[in-house]
Amino acid sequence: MYEQYVGDVVYEETQAREEGFDLTVASVHEIVEPGRVDFGGGELEPAETTPHDSEKRNPDDDYEWWTLREGQYLVEYNESLTGEATVTVQSRTELLERGVSHPTLRVDELPRVPISVGGAGIRIKENARLSTIVDAET
Repeated sequence: MYEQYVGDVVYEETQAREEGFDLTVASVHEIVEPGRVDFGGGELEPAETTPHDSEKRNPDDDYEWWTLREGQYLVEYNESLTGEATVTVQSRTELLERGVSHPTLRVDELPRVPISVGGAGIRIKENARLSTIVDAET
């Protein structure tokens, strides 16, 4: 249903579900220097970020893991949007139940999304499904 609006899909058979279409994590970034937002936009500056380190749990693993402590991060998805629709993206229940969330978004392209990691932190595997497209308007 939503696949027509999504490109660069990792594995459609798993990502396309009755509830929506899941988006997978490509990278995690830390905000290391503040950005700026002003009234008129003339002083708008992006925040400086750096990729968060990941590592394999075992040397023979195919994929790496990010170990995130409590705090704020930016995630980048593997997928992209075609721009033919405005979609609603929300945190997956599996994320919420582990103390991690991100804002619900209505977008026609996928920005880096801020995630909030609570308490004990979380470990996220490369290509993990973090978010779901739950609605689309053309």
